Amino acid sequence: MTSDRSPAPAAADLNRSQQDVYDQGMEIRRQVLGDEHVDQANAAIDGFTEEFQSLITRNAWGTIWTRPGLALTTRSAITLTAMIAGGYWDELEMHVHAALRNGMTEEEIKEVFLQSAIYCSVPAANIAFKIGQSVLAEYR
Repeated sequence: MTSDRSPAPAAADLNRSQQDVYDQGMEIRRQVLGDEHVDQANAAIDGFTEEFQSLITRNAWGTIWTRPGLALTTRSAITLTAMIAGGYWDELEMHVHAALRNGMTEEEIKEVFLQSAIYCSVPAANIAFKIGQSVLAEYR
């Protein structure tokens, strides 16, 4: 399921129903994060988290990740940088897996981390490299 292009749903089509947005969001979420991760997240949904999970699926995945303007690898590079900048280490680990699934190479991930060292901080990039090293070891 490696693709360097975002799926074709026209995010600019304002006539999409909320259900269509949700369904397309779930489709791309599964493509990027994998069925196992999404199934685990869905299994943990309860009355407290249900609306939040729906919000993520509709807005992050159904509205942004389905837009045709950027390749999935570019979206992954941006997301990796944002996770490093914010210090969201669990999310970074998840998105390193996603970046590989989207077709980013180890070299590209390394370049994103190096770029982040300059713009996000060397200490943050140091943690990112440790996380990336651990994830990449699973694929070697």
